[in-house]
Amino acid sequence: MTKKEILELLNQHEWKDVEFKEAKKDVPKNAYESVSAFANTEGGYLIFGVRKSGTKYEIVGITDVDKVQNDFISTLRQKDKISCIIDVKESLKTISGKDLLVFNIQEAKRQDKPVYLNGDIKRSFLRKGACDVKCSDVELKRLINDASKESYDNYILDFDINKCFNPKDITWYRQQYEGKAGNRSYLSLSDDEFLFQFGLIKETSSGRKPTVASILLFGQDGYLRDILPRPVIDCQRYLYDSTSMGEGRWHDRVVCDYNLVQTWSNILDWYYRFAEIPFDVDPKTMQRKDQPSDYFAFRESIVNILIHQDYSDQTRKAVIQHFSDMTRFWNPGDAFADIETLLEPEEKDVRNPLIVTAFRRIGFSEHAGWGLRDIFRSWRGLGYLPPEIINDKSKKTFELILRQEILLSEEHLAFQKKINVHLSQDEAAVFAYACRKLSVIHLNDIKAIIDKPVSECLEVANQLVNQALLAQVSENSFELDSGMKEKFTAMVHDGVHDGVHDGVHDEAHDQLNETETKILQACKEAKNTNQLLAILEYDSRTRNFRNALANLLGAGLIEMTIPSKPRSKYQKYIISEKGIDLLKRIENNGSRRE
Repeated sequence: MTKKEILELLNQHEWKDVEFKEAKKDVPKNAYESVSAFANTEGGYLIFGVRKSGTKYEIVGITDVDKVQNDFISTLRQKDKISCIIDVKESLKTISGKDLLVFNIQEAKRQDKPVYLNGDIKRSFLRKGACDVKCSDVELKRLINDASKESYDNYILDFDINKCFNPKDITWYRQQYEGKAGNRSYLSLSDDEFLFQFGLIKETSSGRKPTVASILLFGQDGYLRDILPRPVIDCQRYLYDSTSMGEGRWHDRVVCDYNLVQTWSNILDWYYRFAEIPFDVDPKTMQRKDQPSDYFAFRESIVNILIHQDYSDQTRKAVIQHFSDMTRFWNPGDAFADIETLLEPEEKDVRNPLIVTAFRRIGFSEHAGWGLRDIFRSWRGLGYLPPEIINDKSKKTFELILRQEILLSEEHLAFQKKINVHLSQDEAAVFAYACRKLSVIHLNDIKAIIDKPVSECLEVANQLVNQALLAQVSENSFELDSGMKEKFTAMVHDGVHDGVHDGVHDEAHDQLNETETKILQACKEAKNTNQLLAILEYDSRTRNFRNALANLLGAGLIEMTIPSKPRSKYQKYIISEKGIDLLKRIENNGSRRE
């Protein structure tokens, strides 16, 4: 952390990875609560020598740096004060002649969590936003479960292996296994011996017994519900976009409360009910290909949600929510690794190693990691915005979002044409992403967009900085140049980007089609998207609807009621003066447009 970064932070409220303490003469007691919170969550910075005054922060400095530093560090090495030795990196910074101590508190290993104070496990804290919050009993249990040396899916159950499994599900799995190239054949083995060879049932003093993993994968309903009283997953389909959340209930819902093999089959059936299946012919075989374009990304996302969720969590179920513009995959149980590590091709510490291995043996998920790299590559190949990952270690949840929004859309290509820049494909993609975010982007974001080594990602960012398209915020972070931000925001406000098809123009189309005319007539009073869909008798935001709306906005015939926030869930559309004039001409002489 540089002096510049500290000064920038001092002008903001506290946020989840930074906490300020006055500590002018002594270490405040609540500093150790912050240490516990950082160690139990995602790590962070603790800065001594800053006083909070109302909504601002004042640099007061530390009068005896050696004493404060020694007192703090020595306490962190006392087992009766804090439950494990904390990895801390400290540095001294001087600003305006005043000394500040900066401590970088690392996240503890999962085996060392919860990190607690004064020998009392109840004094364990989590970092939530800008606050250090004492762990609830449920949160403590989750931390303790994740710290166990033996994974939950490896626990042995006292069930009869002759009764607890569904033979059809084992047969299906064995067929998938034998059909995968490179697998050693086990056709000669019985089902019990097959499961034993894979570690899914164990030898005990009472004979062979099933593991939690084997029941989750192949268990009969009664045995499954004995260990998992909640559904495995809740699949919900909505006919509107995600910004309209709350305007209606789901249209199609499947709640899966059966084993993972059956759940997998049911989720795929649910997916195919709404997937767009193109008519495509393989040029080599001349056979029709009916696989949806997003099938691979969706498949790996389903696998991800099945193999990595926390099955020891008896109350929270996994959820898939499919909207017209995105699909959200939500899981109880966070990833043990950070997001950057998750996207690297190395082996990761996983919550359910037996279940993960079982799926990989039949060709699902990548050989290392969470399958996320494959999802990113597949989604990137479709031209969409990179997937979003929210790995919340305080709530112990994991979320993956696939947005069906083109990254290099016509609006961004038109904007680049308007400002007269000539960019490589990678540069254009990163610049378009920065325009969409209108906030800081990091090297990890750039890597997710172009899938290149960090050194090449940095080179692309620097090229954009050299062209005054991006501004460098810190060593590894960038944002849209202020001048570019003003230009892009102005274009969005003017509605020009929505109506562009062959370059930027502000002329209305020569003729309105039927859908455009109906929308224009409906917008005599402000209407939101769902109201317009109802008038048109559409079930969802079809391409025809989106194009009609874009054409009317681009031609200046309708306007947004909240132009500063084009994607607001409260957005409505109303006819403009130009649109009123055109509608009068249409109604007067029956022509579409003069």
